[in-house]
Amino acid sequence: MDNRQALGSWLSGPRAAAEEAGVDFGYRGQQLGLPEEGPGSIARPGRRLGALAVDWALCMLIAYGLITDGYRQATGNWALLILLVLSVLTVGTIGSTPGKRLFGLRVVSVNGGRLGLLRVVVRSVLVCLAIPALIWDRDGRGLHDRFAGAVQVRI
Repeated sequence: MDNRQALGSWLSGPRAAAEEAGVDFGYRGQQLGLPEEGPGSIARPGRRLGALAVDWALCMLIAYGLITDGYRQATGNWALLILLVLSVLTVGTIGSTPGKRLFGLRVVSVNGGRLGLLRVVVRSVLVCLAIPALIWDRDGRGLHDRFAGAVQVRI
């Protein structure tokens, strides 16, 4: 490796440098035994963020129209509580929130089954805290999914 390669390797990041060295990372979800494309594959970040935006807009609308009656300062807090309840109820029963259903996503256990109630509650609380949902592993799963033993897949 010459000096230009060594100095420029930090621009492309550690993954690119490792791939140049011959490391095979595979595709997202390969370690979990999921397909690379199509139904059952790992949900891409764009779909997941879109689903979260739809769910948040729905919760804001409910909080603004039904609970706070236009009082803006409390609307966000109530919307967060509604998001928590919505997530626990819908992911715990049908496996997806309205936004996830709209974007063709479902939350399942890493083993392929449904999540238990305790794991759904842990996952939902961590989503509401936001920080665990922003830290992802190489498969694209957030810490909230890792702690709950869950994975978001395409339907």
